[in-house]
Amino acid sequence: MPVSHPRQSQATPTKKRPPRVVAFHKPYGVLCAFTDRLGRSTLADFIEVPDVYPMGRLDYDSEGLVLLTSDGRLQQQVTHPRSKVWKEYLVQVERVPDPAALRRLRRGVVIRSHRTRPAEVRLLREEPTVWPRPVPIRVRKTVPTAWLRIHLHEGKNRQIRRMTAAVGYPTLRLIRIAIGPIRLDRLQPGQWRVLRSDEIRRLRAACARSIEVDSGHTAS
Repeated sequence: MPVSHPRQSQATPTKKRPPRVVAFHKPYGVLCAFTDRLGRSTLADFIEVPDVYPMGRLDYDSEGLVLLTSDGRLQQQVTHPRSKVWKEYLVQVERVPDPAALRRLRRGVVIRSHRTRPAEVRLLREEPTVWPRPVPIRVRKTVPTAWLRIHLHEGKNRQIRRMTAAVGYPTLRLIRIAIGPIRLDRLQPGQWRVLRSDEIRRLRAACARSIEVDSGHTAS
């Protein structure tokens, strides 16, 4: 009678899941975190992808693009102080900035003893097409407003609001529309999508280039 040998189980190695990056259109009045002890609306109310965390934040009263990832290294590359990935914003301000104020914003302004880095700032001739905000901005009928397009590679707390206030033009509405090569595009408030692998590669490349440029500048 043949002897039967017990089958040896061979553990199948767990395949490492590729890193995920999520692009989210954060609405006004949503906290850029997954929990809040005050009971405010958070990312958990919208995003169904597990184990992803924000790469930088947007203020509670700001809107637009937030990137989240499961890749800790990529998260650090985007948020690290040496990373100079450009971020693009549409900014509505009270009154129409004069040329002197625009020059100051471009050169950098001093906020709490820190001078902001040079930024690209353009006064838009036409109002951009944007979605209505659930809580309308406070406007005064006798005071005009204007829209700016701002590119900068810093992301300090409430930086743009403090920059425009420092030159005398308070921010009324702030929308982030791009982080490096990743744009908000057609995402509506509250919508999210998972980035394609080629988009993630372009984001990594933008991080690498920005750090190299900054290192070269520091050494010179």
